[in-house]
Amino acid sequence: MLIFHYVARDPSTGDKIKAEVQAESEQAAAKLVQSQGLVLLDLQPGDRTGGIFGFIKNRISTKEKILFSRQLSTLINAGLPLLQSLRSVGKQIKNNAMKNVINQVITDIESGRALSEALAKHPKVFNNIYISLVSAGETSGTLDDALKRIANQQEKDAEIMSKVKGAMIYPLVVVFVMLAVIGFMIITVLPQVEVLYTDLPGASLPLITRVLLAISKFTTQYWYIVLIIMAVLGFATTKWARTGPGKLVIDKMKMKAWPIGQLFMKLYMARFARTGTTLVGTGVPLIQVLEITARSINNIHIEKSIRQAIEKVKGGKSLSSSIKDDPNFLSLVPDMLSIGEQSGAIEEMMEKTAEYYEKEVDNQIKTVSTIIEPLLMVLLGVAAFIIVAAVLLPIYGLAGQSFV
Repeated sequence: MLIFHYVARDPSTGDKIKAEVQAESEQAAAKLVQSQGLVLLDLQPGDRTGGIFGFIKNRISTKEKILFSRQLSTLINAGLPLLQSLRSVGKQIKNNAMKNVINQVITDIESGRALSEALAKHPKVFNNIYISLVSAGETSGTLDDALKRIANQQEKDAEIMSKVKGAMIYPLVVVFVMLAVIGFMIITVLPQVEVLYTDLPGASLPLITRVLLAISKFTTQYWYIVLIIMAVLGFATTKWARTGPGKLVIDKMKMKAWPIGQLFMKLYMARFARTGTTLVGTGVPLIQVLEITARSINNIHIEKSIRQAIEKVKGGKSLSSSIKDDPNFLSLVPDMLSIGEQSGAIEEMMEKTAEYYEKEVDNQIKTVSTIIEPLLMVLLGVAAFIIVAAVLLPIYGLAGQSFV
């Protein structure tokens, strides 16, 4: 993908606009600029996007996607044609990467594609749920409602994930500070203790001090090896956690490990119910709802359970009975689904289930925070004891001995 810098004039105001556009070729870039209703004056190629700086520059946040969905829904609901609505939203969006995506969507629609087809060409921006909801909205003639539901779904997901990440920040910061203090003590303070013993015949350091000094000497003399080992371990662990065997273990730990197991289980149940509510409410068929939800749940074990449920539903069983005895689903989910199936109000029951588990996620976050804080204090106490013992034991040993 290439970046082109352009100068154009806005016919409505006469103002000159200097900006950049991302496209596959110069012709495509010119078409994107013209699709905004601008008169192109100059177009120059820039640098190819890529690397970490290109990633940061071209990043599109969830907030910007929500804003796009919300504004487009409002304009369509007000009676504006789709292309005019997209152009209006494009002018209000400040993120260049998102603006470029909207321009490409406009170009595709002008060439005869449906909105869902145009959005599907940008899978990194619009996921399967987004495309399915837009497609269902186009089919039923309720595109504005579909976009509104999408925005609500994104806001709920972003809110929950923000709370979960926020709960994880405090322990991570504490652990980082603890490791930094331990490293400082081992590298700078302990070697000073060893100096006291160098000229004393027959003096010997305690075992804990000798062990930490060995770590200190290795770290200071071979720091580059330590950095290489840490980088390799970090890379290998990250790659392992994202592949099949590693993800199986990590996902199982998220569901079972104390004290975070219940937090993640309730998070997954809330995501399952919220996604199902949004898709069912837009008219997406149940099998397709389950297929999309399986891909969006972000847990291999629950995804496997959903896919097994799909086969049972295809065989004629109800959804509630298909997941009734599955250990990867909390018991309230099939119970609420059963009530919805019997009353013909499955969307409402899934909505209530989503709201219940979203509140439970909030409560569980508070519970986990309450548990983690004393555990961290104990961990800090143990680390402090080891360091203090390594420093003070040699000094007390010197005070109790006489040397010739």
